[in-house]
Amino acid sequence: MNKRGIIIAIDGHSSTGKSTFAREIALQYNLTYIDTGALYRGITLIALENNINSPGSHVEKLKLTEILSKTNFRFLSSGRDKAKELYANEKNIEKEIRSIRIANRVSIYAALPYIRDYVDSLLKEWGKKGGVVMDGRDIGTVVFPDADIKIFMTASAEIRAHRRYRQMQQNGEHPDYRTILNNVKERDFLDETRETAPLKKARDAILLDNSNMTQEDQMRWIEQIINERWN
Repeated sequence: MNKRGIIIAIDGHSSTGKSTFAREIALQYNLTYIDTGALYRGITLIALENNINSPGSHVEKLKLTEILSKTNFRFLSSGRDKAKELYANEKNIEKEIRSIRIANRVSIYAALPYIRDYVDSLLKEWGKKGGVVMDGRDIGTVVFPDADIKIFMTASAEIRAHRRYRQMQQNGEHPDYRTILNNVKERDFLDETRETAPLKKARDAILLDNSNMTQEDQMRWIEQIINERWN
């Protein structure tokens, strides 16, 4: 396997730590990390800021499509820990897109075919040269079905809710656990039942249930897989 051209696709449920896992893999193997979930959150933020609350309607679809055509999404280094954060044009929107407000609405926008087509076109363009790690909910099934390594991450809804709860507390927020748990379950339902590109495990994806795993456990797990494929 050509390490420089490798594509690692990480699918799975929300709040399983896909982004953190993908970042660690990218850092360890000198690959480029692209956070696809952040793009959907970014679109949701822009839509709400422009009062587009019913993006499925014809009028609001046209309005949002026009706004997105003038928006330049980029992942730039934050300078703090080499992690890249999402910018819309020249504005860092990383903090805003991680709020519960966006989490409660993102599945609505992400389910729309024209938005998924827009995001997929960006991802495919960024992934042309390979050497990337991407995480999302249909990366291995729709965007990169021929990825070199496909991973499907999951964990119990309760554990995922606790993880997000702790993350939000660390960011200075005051979340309600039950609200977060309900949001996790609702997003699972919406992701798994949406008409366009529903969340599902690719047949050749490797299942990773990290309910009882540490980040160190996960890195040992992926190191073994990569070593087997590259050696």
